[in-house]
Amino acid sequence: MNIPAQAPLHLLHTAAVGTLATHARQPEGFPYPSVLPFAPDEQHRPTILVSRLAEHTHNLHADPRAGFLVVDAPDGDVLNGQRVTLLGRFEPVEPAPGLVARYLRYHPDAERYLVLGDFTFWTMKLDRLRYIGGFGAMGWLGGDELDPLPELEREAEDSLIGEFADALASDSGYQLIGVDRYGVDLRKDSQRKRFAFESAKPDQETLHAALEDCIRRQGN
Repeated sequence: MNIPAQAPLHLLHTAAVGTLATHARQPEGFPYPSVLPFAPDEQHRPTILVSRLAEHTHNLHADPRAGFLVVDAPDGDVLNGQRVTLLGRFEPVEPAPGLVARYLRYHPDAERYLVLGDFTFWTMKLDRLRYIGGFGAMGWLGGDELDPLPELEREAEDSLIGEFADALASDSGYQLIGVDRYGVDLRKDSQRKRFAFESAKPDQETLHAALEDCIRRQGN
């Protein structure tokens, strides 16, 4: 195994869409892949918003086991790009205000689907994942190895976004949509960007300093 530190985690914050592979009900047993948007939750796991009428939603109700593939190959060279395959189980989650607000920061266009009333949120519980970052950089990780640190609670993230979002937007035009201990997620004109910290930030003081550095660098 030769995986750069936090590479799978950063990838899950870089990509906006993934491929969901569920177990088909008909014809039974076949993998059923579909492409859909997702947002990482506080533990960096994919959260999806799906219609109750969708085939993959029916499949998940029958068998929650699934695979989820995320790829980042901006130059089109998939074999030399990054990809991670997640294996686990999707579970429906309640649309709490904090969850909805966070998802809409990543996918503001999804608000029109929420108005329809038949869409539900699901989050993946990770069992294992396989990361490939190009030749010689690949390996398996257990789901609990993705992030060994305690998650940054939603209230702490919301507080940091409230404190730094205006300054970042003023200096660089980027919207601050997510903060975690390893980096921040930015969006401008529907394009997402990951600003990775040089090292993990275990407390509010170091997170403050990292966000100030992010604003300074994005403004240059």
